[in-house]
Amino acid sequence: MSRHTPYGSTGLKPINLEEIWTDLEDGINQVYLRERSLAIQRYMELYTHVYNYCTSVHQQAGQAGRSGVTPKVAKKGTGTGSSGGAQLVGQELYKRLKEFLENYLKILLKSGTDLIDEGVLTFYTKQWEEYQFSSKVLNGVCAYLNRHWVRRECEEGRKDIYEIYQLALVIWRGILFKDLNKQVTNAVLKLIDRERSGETINSRLVSGVINCYVELGLNEDDPNAKGQNLSVYKESFENIFLEDAERFYNRESTDFLRQNPVTEYMKRVEQRLNEEQKRVQVYLHESTLDRLAKTCERVLIQKHLEIFRTEFQNLLDSDKNQDLGRMYSLVARIESNIGLSELKTILEGHIYNQGLAAISKCDDAASTDPKIYVQTLLEVHKKYNALVLTAFNNDKGFVASLDKACGKFINTNAVTTASKSSSKSPELLAKYCDLLLKKSSKNPEEAELEDTLNQVMVVFKYIEDKDVFQKFYSKMLAKRLVHHMSASDDAEASMISKLKQACGFEYTSKLQRMFQDIGVSKDLNEQFRQHLTTNKLLNEIDFSIQVLSSGSWPFTQSFNFSLPSELERSVQRFNNFYAGLHSGRKLNWLYNMCKGDLTTNCFKNRYTLQASTFQMAVLLQFNEQTSLTVQQLGENTGINQEHLVQVLQILLKAKLLICSDEETNLTNDSLIELHMGFKNKKLRININFPLKTELKVEQEVTHKYIEDDRKILIQAAIVRIMKMRKKLNHTQLVAEVLNQLSTRFKPKVPVIKKCIDILIEKEYLERMEGQKDTYSYLA
Repeated sequence: MSRHTPYGSTGLKPINLEEIWTDLEDGINQVYLRERSLAIQRYMELYTHVYNYCTSVHQQAGQAGRSGVTPKVAKKGTGTGSSGGAQLVGQELYKRLKEFLENYLKILLKSGTDLIDEGVLTFYTKQWEEYQFSSKVLNGVCAYLNRHWVRRECEEGRKDIYEIYQLALVIWRGILFKDLNKQVTNAVLKLIDRERSGETINSRLVSGVINCYVELGLNEDDPNAKGQNLSVYKESFENIFLEDAERFYNRESTDFLRQNPVTEYMKRVEQRLNEEQKRVQVYLHESTLDRLAKTCERVLIQKHLEIFRTEFQNLLDSDKNQDLGRMYSLVARIESNIGLSELKTILEGHIYNQGLAAISKCDDAASTDPKIYVQTLLEVHKKYNALVLTAFNNDKGFVASLDKACGKFINTNAVTTASKSSSKSPELLAKYCDLLLKKSSKNPEEAELEDTLNQVMVVFKYIEDKDVFQKFYSKMLAKRLVHHMSASDDAEASMISKLKQACGFEYTSKLQRMFQDIGVSKDLNEQFRQHLTTNKLLNEIDFSIQVLSSGSWPFTQSFNFSLPSELERSVQRFNNFYAGLHSGRKLNWLYNMCKGDLTTNCFKNRYTLQASTFQMAVLLQFNEQTSLTVQQLGENTGINQEHLVQVLQILLKAKLLICSDEETNLTNDSLIELHMGFKNKKLRININFPLKTELKVEQEVTHKYIEDDRKILIQAAIVRIMKMRKKLNHTQLVAEVLNQLSTRFKPKVPVIKKCIDILIEKEYLERMEGQKDTYSYLA
């Protein structure tokens, strides 16, 4: 549907550019020279001039040709208002606008050519801001030209046609920027140098220039493309600025280090890096931050890494944690961790040496007192763990250095070397746990105990021979449970839970079964008492038992023994009762673990003696007669002489018995008498001390069990691996065994070889013919 437009309105009347240019030029002059303000009405008049010219119809092709217009048929929807296919007019106007801007800037350039330093900056930034604003106004006036003629030209591939605002930028770049950019950039760099030297500068002069350089970066291929092209900014300012910064900091860092300690230099570097970051935020383009930071870091840090490394050891020696943290944060800025790797190595060596020194200072106390030993280890770990956490930001590389160093000095130190055993650390740690969990007047509160157990687990994490710890811990837990010496059942359960979490269910399965046995034994004692009552059997003594699963408890009968007649009836009754409950089960009595209370009637005071079964057996002999030879006591009790002598020595030391002989060493003929004049301040006296031979045997048995268990674990691992892999060469098999068992202990390669030979004999594996050192699994 065609639209009717009255004669004289815009859109149909042919308009010659000369008719509007005089008034349009006057308006543009008004926009750029700012001699008087541009009212909205005047703005609309200028806009209308451009609109009328662009939408006018040139009826004669010749006229169009004279004005430089190439006839083009408008596409549907161009809004020309013509139903006959109007031409898009604009080239001559575009040409006049370009000439105007060029002339304006050439005149402007004459005013700034001879200016330098702040003068040229003041001129350049002021003129740029005014020119940029005016060009945006002109762009609005020419909006119709931009939308139609300029767009069409660009679509047809004209490379030298821009929207009017961008045209203004191109002309500024070709005239004012081209002639002044070097002196402007130099003036900016001088201003920044003055600021670095502590002066206050007018940062708006810098930001004005940067805004101009960024704005001038047009995308030549597509001037209307979104996103900035920073080529002008980078080539004319950023690259030169970075070179200048590098020169400045090269000079300053060398001079500063010559006159100041490294700790002060690091503070200066921190200050400078923060200043440069702020500089980017205040008046440079954000894209400069990364390159500027890398330049400063290379000059201020990377170039001086050797000095930092030397100082790092000094700071560690002096415990200068704040300075260590500052050094870490600076060196961590260097890419590829080239700076940090050496610091990690230095830290690892330092912690290791500090750990060794701390244990050596304890002398012999650490080897005999588990508390001193473990707390010494923990103090070293606590100190350097705090350092890694705060100064080194818990960096995983520094955490690894801490772990490696602790692993080394905890497993190999003066104490382990003196004992000639790498298993000394786990043994002492288990004994420390026993001190914590055993009933004592010094037991801490529940919350404090829990915290201490968490600390124990810190050391446990570093223990290589975790199977050794398990064996000793198991033995001590067993004694605490059997003798009802646990300070807290909750604490015992908590510790087992921690071990289970660290090493898995299998590691703690026997420990948990011990607890179950104690619970079952409580019920069993109640049933036994009811059985005696029901059958009207009088029990002359208060008799209670604990039935322990043979596979879960680390106890063995140490030597033969004849039970005293006073206890024999009760033991027999319980044997009969238990056989009735569980047919086929056999009870093996661990007399060396048994104990009881004896009440005396032979002394002036009535005493209760807490004694072992062997001590009870000896003392009960004196119910019949007051003096016996060692030989007679041995025959009556069934205790061999070696152990009997140790039992007697404890009783003689307690002065319950006396020896008529003056000889130090007891013989078969030595006469032992009951000491009728026995006195003690306490009415309840504990004389139940372990025998030396028992302790020695226990140690030997424990270590033997550890070796035997290790062989079984190694063989099980070999079978598991071979079952899965079917065939494997010797080196790979050994490596996989070491890897699988590393969480429990470090197997020795010769032991692994022996275990392989054992499995070949047992026909689990075979050596493959024709393939050197290769094994196959026999299903």
